[in-house]
Amino acid sequence: MANTKSAIKAARKAARLTTRNRGVKTTIKTLRKKFDAAVVAKDIPTAKTAGASYASAMDKAIKSGVVHRNAASRAKAHVAKYVLAKQA
Repeated sequence: MANTKSAIKAARKAARLTTRNRGVKTTIKTLRKKFDAAVVAKDIPTAKTAGASYASAMDKAIKSGVVHRNAASRAKAHVAKYVLAKQA
């Protein structure tokens, strides 16, 4: 249990941020699954739109500090690799 005033506030803040982060991570995982499903089904237009929304969600997660920028860069590179391969 937190003893000081600042520790009590930090505990409240941690609980609030944990809830927010969990929601963002769940959304990202869902978008990733939609992209992967479209890739497996070889549905190129759906894969492009799913990939774009997944990359956008990763950018927003970077901005709010939920995902590290290098991890997001890796994920976006994976999406871009597939989309560019199918474009050619």
